[in-house]
Amino acid sequence: MAQGYWINKRQEHAVFEMFFRHQPFNGGYSIFAGLDTFLQKLGKLSFSDDDIEYLKGLNIFETGFLDYLKTFSFKGTIWAMDEGTVVFPHEPLVRAEGSLIECQIIEGMLLNTVNFQSLIATKACRVWLASGKKQVMEFGLRRAQGPDGALSAARAAYIGGASGTSDTLAAKIFGIPAMGTMAHSWIMSFESEEESFDTYAALYPDRAVFLIDTYDTLKSGIKSAINSGKKLALRGKNFGIRLDSGDIQYLSTEVRRLLDNAGLNKAFISVSNDLDEYIIETLVRECAPVDIWGVGTQLVTGGNSASFTGVYKLSAIQKKVGSIAAPVMKFSDNPDKTTNPGVKQVWRVKDKMGFAVADVMSLDDTSDALEEGKSYSFWHPSADYRHFIHTIDGSLQPLLKKRVVDGELIGNQPALAEIKARAAADLDSFDSTYKRLLNPHIYKVSITGKLRDLKLELIQKHLGSK
Repeated sequence: MAQGYWINKRQEHAVFEMFFRHQPFNGGYSIFAGLDTFLQKLGKLSFSDDDIEYLKGLNIFETGFLDYLKTFSFKGTIWAMDEGTVVFPHEPLVRAEGSLIECQIIEGMLLNTVNFQSLIATKACRVWLASGKKQVMEFGLRRAQGPDGALSAARAAYIGGASGTSDTLAAKIFGIPAMGTMAHSWIMSFESEEESFDTYAALYPDRAVFLIDTYDTLKSGIKSAINSGKKLALRGKNFGIRLDSGDIQYLSTEVRRLLDNAGLNKAFISVSNDLDEYIIETLVRECAPVDIWGVGTQLVTGGNSASFTGVYKLSAIQKKVGSIAAPVMKFSDNPDKTTNPGVKQVWRVKDKMGFAVADVMSLDDTSDALEEGKSYSFWHPSADYRHFIHTIDGSLQPLLKKRVVDGELIGNQPALAEIKARAAADLDSFDSTYKRLLNPHIYKVSITGKLRDLKLELIQKHLGSK
């Protein structure tokens, strides 16, 4: 497509928007993640001599177009929501403005980066909320989709609520707390469990966690852990145990009882074993005495939702030289795949108590900007009869902000810990009904009357042309 635009001298200004169609996991919300990773990649995007030689060898591309790519870099503008924002279907998360060619070229990179990290951040958030906001360790390195998948998953999981990662490289690169425990192989390499625990405790007296299910959790593992734990207690040190198999509710309850009976009330219990948010929520509801949750496979792979449904669509394009970009839209017999036209802003409307009421898409011009204190009719994105009337009696926040201007990154990029804190704070502004695992309440995403009129006008124009 890029060569086709170049050959036909299609250099007009265009606007593309990235949004997603459905919430993953049948949930009520998602966490926007991957923005900073995308922006860093975008700033380095270029075609090397080796890239050009490869493309030349495909015998598809003209020499003039390959010469164009030799000096290519993105020179447009990027608008995006803050990373860590709670987001919903159909609203633009990222907006790209620039020449038709450059906006088209970045599509794959944007979707690949944001889709995966948003999926994992959302999964991590669900796990974290299910745990009652306790510590969640991301344990997914061994099951992640390759090295980059593991790194991206660790970063996204931290944004979504994980306390740390077992991926040491991710911890180094992103400044995430490194966390981990022993494996069964450590214990099996010693003559006894107690010897393995004592040796480990001597090495790491301030972070000893004993894995107690290598042989028999209650008959040998916990007994050895208690013996080793008492030696640590004499030195003023605490410790933890980890369960990685069996009936977690029964075993954690018994282990807690045995630890307390031994006077080791401060010892903590961590568990793993193919956990997900549903298992964790059940265990929490049944009062399993678990302090730390280790989640791997189901977290870094997305579990039962293999992908995030993000797409990248043209929403406006310059029709004549010197004119502003005119709104365009994709039509479909499936209303869910019919896009919203024009250059848009997204507004988060909150009530007097600070709780989110609705996200509203408007045309990004002063004539369609929302104002606090005024009443509006907010329409369903399908542009049918469904709507509600609301007076904005709380705060009003435009969500899309400039991130890149003329190809240059602007503003200071937030630290990962700041993005994580933003996600947690943003979640608190939503009623619990939107965050429950089963049958969550559907949050309102609406369009203004002006945007609705534009959409209906283009639909009618399309139908009239048939």
